[in-house]
Amino acid sequence: MNKKGKTGRLKGLNRLSVSHRSRLQDLSMARMLPNIATVIALCTGLSSIRFILLERYEYALGAIIVAAFFDAMDGRLARLLGSASDFGAELDSLSDFVSFGVAPAVVMYLISLKYLGGIGWGMSLIFCVCMGLRLARFNTNLRASALTQQPGWKKDFFTGVPAPASAFISLCPLSLYLATGQKLFINPVICSLFMVGAGILAISRLPTYSFKNTQIPRKMVPLAMLLVGGAVAALLSDLWLTFSFLILVYLITIPFSVKNHRQRLKVFLASDEQEMTGKSG
Repeated sequence: MNKKGKTGRLKGLNRLSVSHRSRLQDLSMARMLPNIATVIALCTGLSSIRFILLERYEYALGAIIVAAFFDAMDGRLARLLGSASDFGAELDSLSDFVSFGVAPAVVMYLISLKYLGGIGWGMSLIFCVCMGLRLARFNTNLRASALTQQPGWKKDFFTGVPAPASAFISLCPLSLYLATGQKLFINPVICSLFMVGAGILAISRLPTYSFKNTQIPRKMVPLAMLLVGGAVAALLSDLWLTFSFLILVYLITIPFSVKNHRQRLKVFLASDEQEMTGKSG
């Protein structure tokens, strides 16, 4: 190889190393916080399987709750720090599938569904498949909404029950068992109904409230703070009973969200039709 070829190659390697160094310098700790939160959610969610193998039921359910907390935090951190990326979105989806799909299915199988033999394992597989379909649909809709303009009120609703909520619904029998000590709640048939029901709700087209976009009137802020304080006090005094109650409250909100969505869609279609009529006139 002549000197010119060697010089050109060295220059190319230098440019490559400089670009790599600058790329690494851009990854500050602050910008990595969303991905760190996602990894923490993945690790805690997966650790619930270890806890259930050790028969630490409280820790197993608690680990999935902690995973849901960090899952809620990573998206907000990404928007706040302006560090949202395709890599983070894909990592978040994989974390959600493990923490809220695989982990609850294995936990409930080892606690109760294993006594149904192959049928119990089938119930766990159905839940896992539903969660995978839900997350795939969510990612597809997210990309589609980025290309098309959606009405603002659509952001107030999810399509189907979100992954963390579906996981909590499937784990409701375990929560009730921890709250009451009654083995009736972890009966394999009851657990199967909750698992399949949670999976169906996850892939359903039912509009459910997205509480992160809920607007609280200024006059209602003190009452909202009071309710939050009461909920925290209840969780500290009787964690599993309060947690079960919150799951029940969420299920009760679904019919109201469906009704509210229909009303707002009707108003939107009426206003859109009136606007089109005005333009044509």
